[in-house]
Amino acid sequence: MRINKFLALSGLCSRRKAEDFIKNGNVSINGKIVTDLSYQVNEKKDIVSVNGNILKPANRYVYYKLNKPKGYICSANDEKGRKTIYNLLTDANQRLFSVGRLDYNTEGLLLLTNDGELTYKLTHPNFEIEKEYVVIIEGKIKESECAVLRSGVVENGVRLPSAKVDVVKVEKNRTYLSVKIDEGLNRQIRRMFACINKNIILLKRVKIGEIKLGGLARGKYKELNEEELAYLNKIL
Repeated sequence: MRINKFLALSGLCSRRKAEDFIKNGNVSINGKIVTDLSYQVNEKKDIVSVNGNILKPANRYVYYKLNKPKGYICSANDEKGRKTIYNLLTDANQRLFSVGRLDYNTEGLLLLTNDGELTYKLTHPNFEIEKEYVVIIEGKIKESECAVLRSGVVENGVRLPSAKVDVVKVEKNRTYLSVKIDEGLNRQIRRMFACINKNIILLKRVKIGEIKLGGLARGKYKELNEEELAYLNKIL
C-alpha cells in the first residue's frame, strides 16, 4: 500500500496532508525516516510511525454525528482545562477526528470519523459543502442589514464571504434566522453579525451538506444511517 494511503487509513490525516508529513521527514518505517512518496508499505511486516507514534490502519471506517453542547471545545486537549467533545465519546472505540470545528460557545452538528480523506474533502473550501446554522440575535434586523450579510460584510477593509440569510421569525426582543455558508472561516458567523452590531444569543449548526442534526439530543452522538452514508459516498 502506498505510504500516503496508509497514513490516511490510520485516521491521521488526508492523503494530501500525509505527503507533507513524508516530505518533512516526520515518517519512519522500521526505524528509518522515509521521504519517498512512492514507498509501498507492507502492512503485515512494516512498523510505521509519525513523530515516534506507531500507526495502524483502521479496521473499518466509522462515521458519527454529534450534537455538541455549548461549553465544549473540539480539540482533544485544552491547556485551560475546559471540557472537550472527546469527554462525550464514552463508548467510541476508534480514534476519531471532528470534521471542521465549532467554537466554545457554538453548539450543534459535528461529524466525527477516522476517515482522513473524507475529513479533508468536507472541510476544504474547494468542495463548497454548505453548512446551515440557526442564529438567534437580540432585537430586530433590517432587510438592508440582511442584504449586507448576503453580499459579504467588510471587516477591517476585507470582505468576508457571502452568506444565505433568511429571517425565520421575529419575537418581541429577538430574531431567529437561518444562515448558510460554504466556506466557514474561523468564527465567520459571529464576525459577520458583529460587523453590523448585532449580538448573538444562540448559534447552532443544524446541517452539513445533506446531513441534518435532526432530533439528536445535546451531548449525544450516533452512527450515520444508510442514507447519510450514501451521501458521503457520493462525495468520495
